Amino acid sequence: MNDKRPGLEPLTCPVLLPAKDTVLLGHGSGGRLTAELVRKLFLPAFHNPALARLDDQAVISLDGLRLAFTTDSFVVQPLFFPGGDIGSLAVHGTVNDLAMGGAQPLCLSAAFILEEGLPLATLERVVRSMQEAAAAVGVEIVTGDTKVVEKGSGDGLFINTTGLGVVPAGVELSADRARPGDRVLLSGSLGEHGIAVLARREGLEFDCPIESDSAPLHTLVAAMLSVSRAIRCLRDPTRGGLATALNEIAAQSRVGIRIEEAAIPVREEVQGACELLGLDPLYVANEGKLVAIVAPEVAEPLLAALRAHPLGARAQLIGAVTDGRPGEVVLRTRLGTSRLVDMLSGDQLPRIC
Repeated sequence: MNDKRPGLEPLTCPVLLPAKDTVLLGHGSGGRLTAELVRKLFLPAFHNPALARLDDQAVISLDGLRLAFTTDSFVVQPLFFPGGDIGSLAVHGTVNDLAMGGAQPLCLSAAFILEEGLPLATLERVVRSMQEAAAAVGVEIVTGDTKVVEKGSGDGLFINTTGLGVVPAGVELSADRARPGDRVLLSGSLGEHGIAVLARREGLEFDCPIESDSAPLHTLVAAMLSVSRAIRCLRDPTRGGLATALNEIAAQSRVGIRIEEAAIPVREEVQGACELLGLDPLYVANEGKLVAIVAPEVAEPLLAALRAHPLGARAQLIGAVTDGRPGEVVLRTRLGTSRLVDMLSGDQLPRIC
């Protein structure tokens, strides 16, 4: 209702409405605005069956060989943070997108967008970190590109990486395969990467230092697949965190997902930092964790396989897939109440990957 009396401004709704004609930071959050951009712009323009699956990678059959193909761009600020840097992050993030399709990585490409004035010592440090990360994974960076933009146009350094991998026979993983009764497994505690980057960016110090969990997950996935192929879907909860990953799965599979707050591992120092900063760890980015939707009869063996691996030592069964409220994720709190876990409409932590 608008009040026309003199001296009073017209009353308007205080809810922030997204702009319809410009790109916002929230379009890169991995949340609701990102999903709308993909659904309304990119999918209609580039529509094909592989893209329509909206997985972290496309799986393409070529002469009987199933290849996983993925690409990612990294714009993290700052370039160096506790536990990693933009170079190792680019390798890990791309390897992990391949791994979420069950693929073993074969090779990577690397394209660098450099800002005029970037110290060569900084670039050398990043390149060395990428080389070491790739060597540790066992992949080679086989092609790439370099561009330079004017000072003030590139924020130092951006990296784009593309990855190619092979999917073993019998492995079928996709966000549209979750079924009611399936179980939800999480490989470890949430929020370390996002909080580590934010702390370095803002000059924050905590009693217990928080480091990024950035790590390659392909060996963890291989350990799971060696136990059972009854895995429906894998996702690494990066931008938008666990909440966004589960919402994407629920929407693609047209199912509900119910998770238990008490079962979700969050380190005490990360929880404290989130409370201090007004953040929800469910939405904070991770770079070395995965969430798995698995058939109920193999949940316990797969949980044991996760816990037997160094990257899954804190794995937990955190919930189940339901046939109620399709497309929605519901959290049962420690108090016994329930709340909807929706996708972010904005961006909690921009420039974290």
